[in-house]
Amino acid sequence: MRLVHLDLKGAAPRVSYLEQVFPLLSQLGANGVLIEYEDMFPFKGELEILRSPYAYSEEDIERIQQLAEQHKLEVVPLVQTFGHVEFILKHEKYQHLREVERFPNSFNPHVPDTLALLKTILSQVIEKHRHSTWIHIGADEVFHLGEGMDSKNWMSHNKGDVGTMYLKHIKEVLSFLTAQYWGLRVLMWDDMLRKISVGALRGEGTGTEVVAPVPGSSAAPTVCPPWQASPPVPAGAYVLLCGSRGSMRSPRLPLAAGTNVPSLLYDHYSVLCELLPVSIPSLAICLQTLVNGGFTEEAKRKVLDVLGLESVQLEQSTCEGRGAFPGVEIYHMVEQVNGHLKESILKALEEESAIKGWFSPYHRKRQFGNPRNMESFGSKVLKLHEDWESFVRDLRAQLERIYFPDTVEEWMEENVNPYLDQLRDLVRDYR
Repeated sequence: MRLVHLDLKGAAPRVSYLEQVFPLLSQLGANGVLIEYEDMFPFKGELEILRSPYAYSEEDIERIQQLAEQHKLEVVPLVQTFGHVEFILKHEKYQHLREVERFPNSFNPHVPDTLALLKTILSQVIEKHRHSTWIHIGADEVFHLGEGMDSKNWMSHNKGDVGTMYLKHIKEVLSFLTAQYWGLRVLMWDDMLRKISVGALRGEGTGTEVVAPVPGSSAAPTVCPPWQASPPVPAGAYVLLCGSRGSMRSPRLPLAAGTNVPSLLYDHYSVLCELLPVSIPSLAICLQTLVNGGFTEEAKRKVLDVLGLESVQLEQSTCEGRGAFPGVEIYHMVEQVNGHLKESILKALEEESAIKGWFSPYHRKRQFGNPRNMESFGSKVLKLHEDWESFVRDLRAQLERIYFPDTVEEWMEENVNPYLDQLRDLVRDYR
């Protein structure tokens, strides 16, 4: 199985974009998609509070599965059952289920309502994925586990450790799944299991067969810290991650094969990760690397052919050519934002001597200046402003074709407005 993990916390694409992406994934060697819906799932009844205003409809969920089947991609839904549940525990209604009252990261496994809620969530998701033979229960990065009073009391009374307590909760989740959905196979992340003693694992186990896939190189930086470059490709891994929350950096490609990747996923509260269209070249290289057992010449030719590129340079993390993949316009526009927006505006504001000398914050605040000196930079600044405003209108139009309004606004606020607003303010004061 070569699964592409679509982590939808924050930058979920419209289904119309997935219609273009799924055939590409299949063509590049994927045979499944691991979909972490978070608040994009159309929860019903008591769970309706969990839905994003832009959550997929039930028809959308059905359409996604039809698209996957059409392109021979197995759908594996992912439901977090221990950690990474900020989208649930941020709500006042569920705050009493937090392991530590101040933090919305992880469930308290000792409150009966926790398992009851998970059963309801799992049931709703599984019911809408009746053709799926796998379910992923997450269970990674259960931050602060053991720090809550209930956990401390449990450990003191049971002579147990955090690992035993972790396994106890996982076994309860698995018992529900095996009893309720016979034949459904379970996936989970392995980072918490690695911290548990061999004795605890032997003593507790999980009571059922569970597969713990190794995350592969990401097409977006969900498995590397915000300050690091793109993670390398580990040999033999088969889950490729396309995250939506983390740091946004320039388009880049995986660097090398054969190195382990740190397991670090971002959460519901972090800034947006790289946008999916920007990450497609990286994802294509990762998939073809897995298919071919390395980034061979054959793999490289396939990537260039499918994506319509002229060349890729792994060492420089760049690719050349106009490209012909879904969202390629955004790919190039993000390159412009990353490479030129900040630089051109700061250059105008900080290196133009007439602005520094005759149109300083002091002048602007008191609204006075020498027209002769102001005219020396005015036309240049007005042209720069006009060009970037025109560019941003085009960028916004492209983003709106793929993303919902909240994603577009957040991306612009994080990546464009901090610089463009400075230019806008200067032009306003100049006029």
